[in-house]
Formats: sequence, structure tokens, C-alpha cells
Amino acid sequence: MGGERQHYYGQHGTPQKYDPTFKGPIYNRGCTDVICCVALFIAIVGYVAVGIIAWTHGDPRKVIYPTDSRGQFCGQKGTPNENKPFLFYFNILKCASPLVLLEFQCPTMQICVKNCPSRYLTYLQASGQAQDLDYYKQFCVPGFGQGKKKSPIEVLRDGDCPAVLTPSKPLARRCLPAIETRKGVITVGNETTFDDGHGQKRNVSELVEGAKKANVVLEARQLAMRVFEDYTVSWYWILIGLVIAMALSLIFIVLLRFLAGIMIWIMIVMVILVLGYGIFHCYMEYSRLRGEAGSDVSIGDLGFQTDFRVYLHLRQTWLAFMIILCVLELIIILLLIFLRKRILIAIALIKEASRAVGYVMTSLLYPLFTFFLLCLCIAYWASTAVFLSTSNEAIYKVFNDTACAAAGQRCNPETFHNSNMTRLCPDARCQFTFYGGETGYHRALLGLQIYNVFMFFWLANFALALGQVTLAGAFASYYWAINKPDDLPAFPLFSSFGRALRYHTGSLAFGSLILAIVQVIRVILEYLDQRLKAAENRFAKFLMTCLKCCFWCLEKFLKFLNRNAYIMIAIYGTNFCTSAKNAFFLLMRNIIRVAVLDKVTDFLFLLGKLLVVGSVGILAFFFFTHRIKIVEDTAPSLNYYWVPILTVIIGSYLIAHGFFSVYGMCVDTLFLCFCEDLERNDGSPERPYFMSPELRDILLKGNAEAGKSEAQEE
Repeated sequence: MGGERQHYYGQHGTPQKYDPTFKGPIYNRGCTDVICCVALFIAIVGYVAVGIIAWTHGDPRKVIYPTDSRGQFCGQKGTPNENKPFLFYFNILKCASPLVLLEFQCPTMQICVKNCPSRYLTYLQASGQAQDLDYYKQFCVPGFGQGKKKSPIEVLRDGDCPAVLTPSKPLARRCLPAIETRKGVITVGNETTFDDGHGQKRNVSELVEGAKKANVVLEARQLAMRVFEDYTVSWYWILIGLVIAMALSLIFIVLLRFLAGIMIWIMIVMVILVLGYGIFHCYMEYSRLRGEAGSDVSIGDLGFQTDFRVYLHLRQTWLAFMIILCVLELIIILLLIFLRKRILIAIALIKEASRAVGYVMTSLLYPLFTFFLLCLCIAYWASTAVFLSTSNEAIYKVFNDTACAAAGQRCNPETFHNSNMTRLCPDARCQFTFYGGETGYHRALLGLQIYNVFMFFWLANFALALGQVTLAGAFASYYWAINKPDDLPAFPLFSSFGRALRYHTGSLAFGSLILAIVQVIRVILEYLDQRLKAAENRFAKFLMTCLKCCFWCLEKFLKFLNRNAYIMIAIYGTNFCTSAKNAFFLLMRNIIRVAVLDKVTDFLFLLGKLLVVGSVGILAFFFFTHRIKIVEDTAPSLNYYWVPILTVIIGSYLIAHGFFSVYGMCVDTLFLCFCEDLERNDGSPERPYFMSPELRDILLKGNAEAGKSEAQEE
């Protein structure tokens, strides 16, 4: 047995030896992973440069307001388009191209018009009637008819006018086909077919497909506007809900400090009761809808609806909710039954963590700083992404039916008629080609967007890593103090924060860089998966699923490894690779304790988060759905009541996670220090343990039981 244990230790590194000078986090340390620190600095400088370039070239108004092919906003005051608020597409059929989803623009000429077309009319028909031609001219390019007279064929060839007008209605200030459904038959202007202006009859379903693609972004914008309206009338109550979540989390954390054991069991019972009430409520709603008209329609038949309230009138929705809650309740009860002994050990570790947090109370406020850094990262990433995506411009090129030296060259439609190109090629025309750009900047846009995403992940992971190292250093100072709290440094949190920034920026950059690379690969895989959904290649789909699963597992493992590596960095001041290796081997040498304690405490903290989120979520649901009689008239009227409810739930989870993450980091740090303590010391007067007597009694007892069971198995 002893030989096997020595072999086991040899496999997973050498245990720490007794060092009488070791008193916790080392203060005499040097800078680590300097190359990564320099790389991060250069990357941030480049990121700032990308942001400046994007803000110089981009215009976010293009996302909100329609612009014509010359880049002018429709309906903008002080411009020729002031009285033309609607955008008209020359050929809506081209909007069915996949380019619409990539470029956010239809590859066809677009002009601003005063009114949308109200009838079917081709240019060939209108050219024979003066009254029809006058009506048609308002949908031609500005200045049409002022130069030399052209034949209808020349007009269509030069792209001066659309080949056909179709009855349209303005939607989000865009003229889209007026689609109607009568007895299951799709019509546009009471017609099922139309003349495309080139002598061919086409089905209106082609117009529908083009309108759908052109409307993809528009529907999202309409939904966003309604959501924004809901936020404007409910933000006050959302803030109150978040304050309640913060108060509940804070009360829970404070009570944990003094009544850890009781609070854990109360939390477990409350989570079971909250889930039980959720199951009961779903069953009552399911029973109430029995026999109501339309309640038996399936979710699949109903399809996607932006108004989520529609789904709450379906029995299938409440049945699905009830099944999900029942499964969740059953899983939690089974886990509690099988982990009942280990929960007692985990409670002892949480009690010790409560004492550590009590002596380092400023640690409870540190998540606010991390949250602020993450908000900065998100804001910079989002604004840069919007400016980059609106950097494209309309490209015009010279077209000519015969050989011409200027053919294919870029041109400006406003100055084309007075340029040398018309002298070289009298029959040439300056025609809209596509949205984009041919400069080096425009060709690099995709790469800049990828760089933007990559830097977001890198900086966000760096902010999280900085928080983990800071908290780990503070709690390690508590653990390795012989006389607690007398031997604790004056400002352990600020001291740890200073050490992390001064000496270990490079190590934090290294760890967050590895994680960012894996996350970017996962984003690319998700994008490729979306592109492959239409393909019928089963092998490609299987391979993609395997890759996504593997990289998901890799990301989870790296997060676990990084977290423990940061603890070792905070204690010993070693570089990232050395810290990760030492942390991994230390955990492997104590794998039974990891299984017994670490994940059980994570499970208990998850229950705490669920309790806070469930309590606040239920309160928000009853309030915003006007089910609380006392404040029924106070609740605002909303387009989608799920908007504030989801916001409160997500915000409550983030707040609860912020508070409980401090405890989680404290438990992980104390656990790693405990494992180190067992290897360094033996509890004798010459080599006393640094752990508290209460923690020593229950952890060593739990470890002895685990070792005994292991021996029996052998």
C-alpha cells in the first residue's frame, strides 16, 4: 500500500515539504510572463486603433434609419430627401439573396420616395401613357428625364427606373410588397402573379421571399423598439427588483456568517418549496386551459411569435414547464439524498469561508469592480462592432455594352456626366454595383470584426482573472495566519490587488489568452454550424457536433485549471505554467477530497443562487402580470411583460452570482490551502496546522472515512 501511494505521488508531482519560513502569500516576488504582458499591451493599443478607425468610417444611423444607394438618409431634414421618408427597392427579388444577411443591404438600387407604389405597373406599359409615366418617374433615380430622351430599353439598361412596380406598404419606413393571405392563397394587390417588366410572368411567392429577407433586420428592429418602450416605462420597477435581489443576497451572505449550518438547510428546503410551488402553478394553469378554444394548438404549429404571451395560452407550454420543473426537483432531491453526509462536511468548509469573508468584508464589494470592468468591455465591443458593420459604402462602376477603356472602373454618379469617362465612352453609364468597398480597410472588415470579438473575450477573461487572483490572495492571507485575525495584513484585499497588477499582469494575460482562443474557436464553430444547417451532409453535421462538444469540454477544463492556477499565483508568485502544473498535481494528489468537498459546495451555492432568483422572479411575475391586488394599478402596461421579468431574473442571477462567487473563490482558496497545509505540516507542536480546529476536526474526519472506504475497496 505504501509503495503504491509513493508511486501515486510520483505520478502527480512531489508533495510540498515543511518550510518554517513559509507564512502564506510570498511578498518577495518578481514579474512573471512578461512577454504576455507586452503582448496584451500591444493588443490593447491595436484594439484602440481599430475602435478609432471604426468610429471614423462607420455611421450607426445606418442601422436605424433607411439610406439610399448614395448613402443619404431618407426623410433627413436639410437634404433633398427631406420629404421622402420611405426607402424603395428597384428589384425586391434580389433581397432574397443571402448577401442581405451578411451585408444588411439588398444588392439592388435603392432610392428615397415620398409614397410607396400602390399598383402594378411596368415601365414598358407606363412609357406609352403620359399620366402613367409621370406617376412612374417618382420611383426613378433623382434627375431622371432631365437629360437627353432615352428609349424604354435604354432606361432599363441603364438602371434609371425599376422594371416593375408592385403594390407596397411602408414597414419601418421601407416599401415592401403588400402581402395578403386569402383562404390560404398568398396575393399581392389581389394578384397571384405579376409581370416582371421584362415580359415574364412570375409568382408573387418570389416577392414574399424577397420581402422576408429584406424584413429580417426590420422585424428585429421593430421588436427592439417595443422592448425599448417597455424598458422606458418599467426601468424603475426593474431597479427595485434588482435592489430586492441585492438585499436578499446580502442578507443571505450575512446570515451565513453567523448561521451557516442553519441557513444552508433552510436554503435547501426553500429551493424545494419554490420548485414545488412552480410545479403546482403550472399544473393549475394546465388544468384551467382545458376546454378553452385554441389551447390545444401545439407550439410547433404556432411557430415563432414575438409576443410570448401567446404561448401562455397553450396547454402544451405549461405542460413543458411542469415537466422541466419536475425533472429539476427530482434531480435535486436525489442529489441531496446521496450527498447528505458530504453536505455536512461542505457546511464546515462554508462556515470557515464565512469567517474569512467576515474578516475581509471588502471582498463582498469587489464583484462590483469586476462588473464595471466587464461593462466597459461589453460597451466597447458592441459600439466597435456597430461602427464596423456600418462602414460599408455604395460602390458604383462604369458599365458599357461595347469595349471601353473605362469599363469596370469606379465612378461617382453625381459627377459622372461631367467626367472624362463619358468622353471616352459616350454610351457608358455609372451604375450601382454592391455595398462594401474596395479599399484595404473595407477588405479587412471581416478580420477586424474577428479581432474585435477576440479582444472582447481576452479582456473579459482578464477582468475575471484579476478578480480571482485578488480574492485568492486575500483569503490565502487569512488561512496562513496562525493567530486569526491578529496576524492578518491591514488591507489584505488591496495588497493582493496591488501584487496581482504589479507582478502578474503577464500571467493573467497568458491564462485569459488561452481561454479566449478556445472561445473564439467555439464562436466560429457555431457560425459554421448555422451555415451547415441547410446542408444534407450527415458526416459534416456529426463532425461539427463532435468538435463543438470537445471544445465545450476543453473550455470548462481550462476554466477549472485557470481558477486553481490563479490561486497558486496569488500564494507563490510563480508563472502561469508552473502554477497550473502545481495546482493540477496538488488536486490530483487529493482527488478524493476534491470529489467529496469542492463540487458539493458548488452545488450548495447554486441552490443559493436559485433561491434568490426564484424568489425575485416569482415576485416580478406576479407584479408585472397585475396579479398582486394591492399594487395592481401601479404595475405599468407593457407590450411584452416577459421583458422586465427576464431582465429582473437575469439581473438577480448576476447579482447573486457576484456575491456567491466571493464565497466560491474563498472555498476554493481555503480548500487548496488546506491540501497544502496537510502536506507541509503534521499537526505537531513543531509543525502545527494553519487550519482552524473546527475545520481540522471535520475535514480530517471526512478524509479518514474516505481513506478507509478506499482501503476497503482495495
